[in-house]
Amino acid sequence: MLTHAQVWSAIDALAARYGLSPSGLARKAGLDPTTFNRSKRQGGDGRLRWPSTESIAKIMQATGATLDEFMGLVSAREESARRIPLIGMAQAGDGGFFDDAGFPAGAGWDEIVFPNIADENAYALEISGDSMVPLYRDGDVVIVSPNAAVRRGDRVVVKTREGEVLAKELKRRTAKTVELRSLNPEHPDRAFDMDQVQWIARIVWAAQ
Repeated sequence: MLTHAQVWSAIDALAARYGLSPSGLARKAGLDPTTFNRSKRQGGDGRLRWPSTESIAKIMQATGATLDEFMGLVSAREESARRIPLIGMAQAGDGGFFDDAGFPAGAGWDEIVFPNIADENAYALEISGDSMVPLYRDGDVVIVSPNAAVRRGDRVVVKTREGEVLAKELKRRTAKTVELRSLNPEHPDRAFDMDQVQWIARIVWAAQ
């Protein structure tokens, strides 16, 4: 017997498998972006809401997933994955979503299901816009590990003390400055004094 939690977890896992957030998966399938939001999974009266068979068929067609693959996600053991916080890249610069160390904090985060990752503070960012093409496209999801060591050549997320959040490649870092290479050749490289940078975290996984 299928449970409400199993079916919704399978949709989350399918989105993560194909490098998408639940809203990105809905858009890819031609559905309203809010179709799979967590707020849609239960009514105001507490009654459980189930996804329609039509919406499931559309996400399978959009991703190329087979019925066997989807049912495998339905029956997968939850220990093989966990929920991690998700927020849109455009929102990440707003106050209240990160603490001073760059760990996710506060309310307003959504969640995605992702295979277990060692960093308990890992989080996901959904890319918006085209400033990072061709590497990352609108709707892609990147997984960020704030506890991972950062080295030259890594793709990183940087937050400045002015609240700007950027996804770039770490070109060079010294005790005084950090130089970032743009992922999109149409956008300029950036450089900051270290006292302008609040935190730097490494991107450890992304849809390609």
